[in-house]
Amino acid sequence: MKEFILENLVLNQDIILLDIILNNAVTFVVAFFIMFTYRITYSGASYSKKFNVSLGMITIITTLIMSVISNNIALSLGMVGALSIIRFRTAVKDVRDAAFIFWGIAVGIGCGVSQFALVGMGSLTLFLFLILTRQITAENKQLMVVQCDLSSQNKVEAEVVDYFGKKARLTMKNASKSHCELVYSLTLRTLEKKQDKKMVDIVQTLMAVEGVTHVNLVEQLEDIGR
Repeated sequence: MKEFILENLVLNQDIILLDIILNNAVTFVVAFFIMFTYRITYSGASYSKKFNVSLGMITIITTLIMSVISNNIALSLGMVGALSIIRFRTAVKDVRDAAFIFWGIAVGIGCGVSQFALVGMGSLTLFLFLILTRQITAENKQLMVVQCDLSSQNKVEAEVVDYFGKKARLTMKNASKSHCELVYSLTLRTLEKKQDKKMVDIVQTLMAVEGVTHVNLVEQLEDIGR
């Protein structure tokens, strides 16, 4: 009887060890897949390598926590109490980043309970979704900032209307006693189309107006498919 119990304990330990190794191996692969997906689908101005590495760490750590908790209800409640004291002071700048964090946590939970098929299908579905929606982006916006003397304001506005018609929208106007700043919003398509048609650059056109000191074209990076 004693030998039978010892054999079962050794067998169970071997099975548990194999499960842990398999869970962590799958988690390791999927964590790199999440990091790769985040990197190739990111279209913002400031990519953070540290945040991307943190996504992989979150995935692996979640799997470790699930392996520790296993089916022990008392231990799971104790873990919840221990983790509840953690406070994150760093604000997530983009909702999409928060979605990747949830993806990592979901993968960690799934791998921790050996639901590899669900993890694989879910991750593949998210990857395809991100690749497809990456193509659905808002039309690139351009901001044209014109600085001029206050006496030249009407001339500048007339030149912009003559060049773009109603395609350029005046979104901001700042004025002092002697100077004026005009900010126009337009699309990149409109800018390129008008420049091809007029055969003259808008910057050169406005700089030729007496009293104009600066003309800046700035791309507005906000988009849907970030």
